[in-house]
Amino acid sequence: MIPDSFKQELLHRVDIVDVIERYVPLKKGGSNYLACCPFHSEKTPSFTVSPSKQFYHCFGCGVHGNAISFLMEYQGLGYVDAVKDLAESVGMKMPEFEPGGRKGGQKSESGPDLHAVMEQACDYYREQLKTSPRAIEYLKGRGLTGKIAARFGIGYAPEGWQNLESVFPEYTDKALKDAGLVIDPEGGGRRYDRFRDRIMFPILDQRGSVIGFGGRVLGDGEPKYLNSPETPLFEKGRELYGLPQARPAIRAAGRVIVVEGYMDVVALAQHEIEYAVATLGTATSPVHVQKLLRQTDEVVFCFDGDAAGRKAAWHALEVSLPYLADNKTVRFLFLPPEHDPDSFVREEGSKALEQKLDEARPLSEFLLDELKGRVDPGTAEGRSRLVHEAKPLLQKLSAPALRLQLLKALADAAQTSQEDAARLMEIRIARGYEPRPGPALGAPRAAQLPQRRLERILLQCLLAKPTLAAGLPQAMLDGNSFDVRMLVAVADFCRRSPQAQGGALIEHFKDTEFAAELASSQAALLETKLEADHMEAEFHGVVALWQHKQRKSRLDALTAKANPTTAEQAEMRDLLVQLSELKRISDANQKNATI
Repeated sequence: MIPDSFKQELLHRVDIVDVIERYVPLKKGGSNYLACCPFHSEKTPSFTVSPSKQFYHCFGCGVHGNAISFLMEYQGLGYVDAVKDLAESVGMKMPEFEPGGRKGGQKSESGPDLHAVMEQACDYYREQLKTSPRAIEYLKGRGLTGKIAARFGIGYAPEGWQNLESVFPEYTDKALKDAGLVIDPEGGGRRYDRFRDRIMFPILDQRGSVIGFGGRVLGDGEPKYLNSPETPLFEKGRELYGLPQARPAIRAAGRVIVVEGYMDVVALAQHEIEYAVATLGTATSPVHVQKLLRQTDEVVFCFDGDAAGRKAAWHALEVSLPYLADNKTVRFLFLPPEHDPDSFVREEGSKALEQKLDEARPLSEFLLDELKGRVDPGTAEGRSRLVHEAKPLLQKLSAPALRLQLLKALADAAQTSQEDAARLMEIRIARGYEPRPGPALGAPRAAQLPQRRLERILLQCLLAKPTLAAGLPQAMLDGNSFDVRMLVAVADFCRRSPQAQGGALIEHFKDTEFAAELASSQAALLETKLEADHMEAEFHGVVALWQHKQRKSRLDALTAKANPTTAEQAEMRDLLVQLSELKRISDANQKNATI
C-alpha cells in the first residue's frame, strides 16, 4: 500500500488547476475555475475547480474528487499509475510499498509486470478454448457465437493441476501468486492452478487491460463461479465486468443495465443489448454507482424477484442515494422467478427485455413501496415508524428536487405536513448543507437549530479552515452517531494536518464510511460564497452556544437546590459571569459578521 504520508505530500505539491488544465481548458470565475464538464455533455459550464481546496466538483453530473481521482477517471488510469503520473510531474520518487496490498504495485518483488502475466494467461486460455470441443459445445449450447466469445476474450482453463507450468517456465515465480493465478497450499506442498476445467471470462480495467478472471464450471460442480482473489491489480468492489466493451453502447443507448452474472452480460450482447455490465460476485458498491452515473443518466438494476434479489436491490438503492442528481435516473427491474437475464432474452427475445427495461420501477417508487410495506399505515405507530425508517434515506439523498418529491409523498403517507416531516427527519429542502452567506452563527440563532445541523456546520467549518480543529472542545465530541463519528475523525485529521487542503482530506477518507458525505460537504462549500474567515465566525458561534448550554444546565441544577453549599453558591456566581461573557462574545461575533 502506498504510504498515506506520501499521498498527502504529493497532493500538497501538485496544483489541481495545473493538472486539469492539461486536458480541459479552464476559465477563471471568482475564486474558482470553471469549464464544461469533461465527464458529461453540457453547454453551460458547471464543472468547478477550487485551487484553495484542491478539489473539483460538477454541479451537473455530481462527479467530484482530487487530482488523483481526476487522472483515474479522465485518463482511465489505475490508482497506482495515477499516483505515479502525478509524482513524476513534481519530481517525487515513488516509495517502496507492499505489492500485495490492496492498492499495491503492479510488479511483484521480483519478476515480470503483473499486467503482462495476466495477458499471457488470457492468451493461453483463449488458445485452449479453440482445442476443447467440450467447452465449445457448452458455449454454443448457451447460444453464443464465436464472434461474441472473441469480443469478450472468453477462454477455457483445462483440467489438470499445473497447466500454467507450460506457459510460465518459472512456475514458482511469486508473480503468479500475486496475480491470483495459482494457489500455494497451507502447510506446504506443490502449488497448483486456481482455475481448472472452467470457462474463463477475462475482467478488464478501464484501459482494457486484463486484471482478473471469472471462471464458470462446465457442469454441476461447486462453486459455479470462481473469481480471482483481491490482488494488486484487482479489487472486486471497484470493477464491473463488461464495462470497457459496453461503454460505446451505453453512451448510444443513454442507459446501462446492471446484472449479476458474466453469462448475463455476454448473452445480452449476443442479442444486441450491448449496454449491460455485471458486479463481480459482490454487492453493488458506491464506486460502482459513481462509475455508472458518470457514463450515463439512467441506470437499471436487474435482479431476480425472490427475497435475495429484493435484498440486493435495496442495498443498491441505499448506496445510490448519495450520488443521485436530479438529471439522473435509477430504476429496478425484477424478472419472473423462473428467469435470469440470460434465459429471459434467449426465450423471449431482446425486444421483450427492452420493453421490460422501459417499464422498470423508478427508485422513488421502489423506496416508497418498500417502506410502506414494512409498517401498518393504519396506526399512529406505523406512520411514525414510516418517518423513522425514511429519515436516514432522505438524509443521504443528494438530489434536492427528488428529495422534495419523496418528502411530500412520505408526509402524505404519514398523515403529517411536509414541514413537520422535514423537521422530524432533520433535513433541508434546499440543495447542499448549510451555511449560506449571511450573518455569523451566534448563540441566539444557533439555539434554534437541531443538534445534527450544528454538527454539520462544525464539519463545514473544519473543511473550510482545518486549523479551527484546535479550538474544538473534546467534550463536544461525545456520542456515537454517524455525524459525531465523522466530526471526530475529521477533527483528528485536521489537528494532525492543519495545513491540509480539501483534496488531501478527501484522499485520506476515500475508502471510509465518511467518503460520500465529506465529498458532498466539500461540494456544498464550492456552491457557497463564504470564505474561511466567515466560517471561523460560524465555528466560534457554535462552540459558544455549546458552552452556554453546558453552563446554563449546570446553573439551573444548582439553582434548583434548596440549600446550596458555600462552594456551590460561589460556582453559581462564576457561572453567571461566564454566561454573561459568552453572550458578549456571541453578540460581537454576530456584529462583526454583519459589518
